[in-house]
Amino acid sequence: MPHFEIVTALSAPPERVFAACLDVEAHTRSMASSGEQAVGGTTWGALTLGQSVTFRARHFGLTWRLTARITSWEPPRHFVDEQVSGPFRKWRHAHTFEPDGGGGTVMTDTVEFASPLGLLGRVADRAVLGWYMPRLITSRNTYLAASL
Repeated sequence: MPHFEIVTALSAPPERVFAACLDVEAHTRSMASSGEQAVGGTTWGALTLGQSVTFRARHFGLTWRLTARITSWEPPRHFVDEQVSGPFRKWRHAHTFEPDGGGGTVMTDTVEFASPLGLLGRVADRAVLGWYMPRLITSRNTYLAASL
């Protein structure tokens, strides 16, 4: 199953970064280039354990819906969101926040994903999503770093 890890240094403390990453409106602002909108579940404010949100966004010229639920939540160190329904056979995004010793945070995003459709999905994962998804998460983290 494809997976990747992105490590980002942020100048804010873990508590602040943790909260910002769970803020639905901040997420949609960070994904403005894809027209992402929260259209179901918790559509504003901060997500907590067990809550879900449905996002609608445009990628590769198609409109997609993905519903994710917070399945693990350990403030301010860690949370996990997992796809409940959407385009992936599997989507699991673990977020970890560690103090950097100077008042900032080292944030690690660990993403596991798999497309449906067997062999065709595995080809799409390797040929397209393997580079696209890390770029998308990096772009979101760049937005987050500038907004904190």
